[in-house]
Amino acid sequence: MTDLGAKLSSPVEVRNAARIGSWSGPTCGLAPGFAQANLVLLPAAQSSAFRAFCASNPQACPLLEEGEVGALGLPEICAFGCDVRTDIPRYRVWRDGVATEELTSLVDTPAWLEGQPWVAFALGCSFSFEEALREGGVEVRHNTLRCNVPMYRTSRPTVPCGPFRGPLVVSMRPMPMEAALHAAAITSAFPRVHGAPIQIGLPEALGIESLSNPDFGDSVPVLEGEVPVFWACGVTAILAAAAGSKLCITHAPGHMLVLDVTNKQLSSAQTF
Repeated sequence: MTDLGAKLSSPVEVRNAARIGSWSGPTCGLAPGFAQANLVLLPAAQSSAFRAFCASNPQACPLLEEGEVGALGLPEICAFGCDVRTDIPRYRVWRDGVATEELTSLVDTPAWLEGQPWVAFALGCSFSFEEALREGGVEVRHNTLRCNVPMYRTSRPTVPCGPFRGPLVVSMRPMPMEAALHAAAITSAFPRVHGAPIQIGLPEALGIESLSNPDFGDSVPVLEGEVPVFWACGVTAILAAAAGSKLCITHAPGHMLVLDVTNKQLSSAQTF
């Protein structure tokens, strides 16, 4: 992390740095203790179908907040203000299911100004339960290696809604079986950020052929005596949105929306 990244200790500082263009890097490690979210921006005409898709696939697509039509803020999770066009360090534009470009701002870009109102969706991210895992003594391997979590397309389909459909995507964290059971108990308290694992130890049950070749993120080693532990992943929603809309915008991988909500507030015992 750069010197500037080390100084971005609050969500407002991260969002402001993205807004003025002084930070365009990944958000992992920024504003420690605060939650980060996946962002999907869709034409308003498709918002009800995408909302239904999230409701039908809640473990993979836990919806934290849906913005008002045309609204730039998300007041429930960004109480101190945000602009969804500028406050993520890097955006990805999808056209007809293909990622065509990455931008650091959506202001005055053709991708944003195509003459139709938009709706922002913020979905929970597994980064939020990793703090609880570390506090519980569970190693988070990609944190140790300072890389991105490995993510895989699975053979499991999602429940389709209107044009939105696609495969379930999972993230993987390796650990000994005893730690895996402990991790399952910890993360079950975080249903708004994917909850408990969906599979432990059997990648083939998910149609995953090679752990060393993730579809997204970075490869991390599974050491002798360890098992891969798989959680539902928010990339599921991104692929479904991209496949179901001629144009949608999401965050670029690892470049999340940093929220004014703490990780602990996203446990089932808390409210925000």
